[in-house]
Amino acid sequence: MLSRYYTVKGYGEHEINIQKSRFIAYISRAESEEEAQEFIQKIKKKHRDATHNCSAYLIGENDQIQKANDDGEPSGTAGVPILEVLKKKQLKDTVAVITRYFGGIKLGAGGLIRAYGKATSEGIEATGIVERKLMKVIHTKVDYTWLGKLENELRSSVYAIKEIHYLDLVEVETYVEKAQIQTFNDWMTELTNGQAKISEGKMLYLESDI
Repeated sequence: MLSRYYTVKGYGEHEINIQKSRFIAYISRAESEEEAQEFIQKIKKKHRDATHNCSAYLIGENDQIQKANDDGEPSGTAGVPILEVLKKKQLKDTVAVITRYFGGIKLGAGGLIRAYGKATSEGIEATGIVERKLMKVIHTKVDYTWLGKLENELRSSVYAIKEIHYLDLVEVETYVEKAQIQTFNDWMTELTNGQAKISEGKMLYLESDI
């Protein structure tokens, strides 16, 4: 599992007009080729009357799966420019479909490359990008008398609280980067005068907007 990577926030769409042609960008996260293809087919079905529904996707920790489709545009003028934008923005597990309704003015190869690139970039910007960091969930159990101090300290620290469980002892779940686990444990022990019961939980990705 990657320690951190960028991907899109979720689903998004954005339209631009260039020389009377409509370019509608549809962006989504896709963690498998099947998901990417399903998304592409869904958009193609929605816009079956469009002149072109060009697409590209980039999937896998090492970008193992890369596909680009010109859908009738001159070779290399649509799918590849879309894919290049995904690569330039260092996105992973992302699919983009650019739907074009031809407006009567031919753009030429260079114009098409710029148009599909611009539509993709603006579509991604409208959707939003997140950084996903791999974190260990640390469980800290303390007596209720420590909760106020613990919560205040955590909320003003670099660590993010995942959840608080109010049981016999209060249990605070915190996201901690792998390299900071020992530092965090030592800090918790010092904060609670050694009263905290600390244990490690699952590895999860924490998303933050960039």
